[in-house]
Amino acid sequence: MRIILNGEAKEVGDEASVADAVILSGAPDIERGVAVAVEGEVVPRGEWEGRALSEGEAIEVVHAVQGG
Repeated sequence: MRIILNGEAKEVGDEASVADAVILSGAPDIERGVAVAVEGEVVPRGEWEGRALSEGEAIEVVHAVQGG
């Protein structure tokens, strides 16, 4: 199925979850500082594995970085 991940169309498996989108985005899913929104709604980290994605959904994955 096709989703929109951080503004770009991506192909994912039919059973893809938010956790899969995090991995696909390149953000480390085990570190702190990663936030995800699906269709503008924040998905809590504890729900990433269980939140299935649907065709055409827009997912934003943000990874905070330190620096100056």
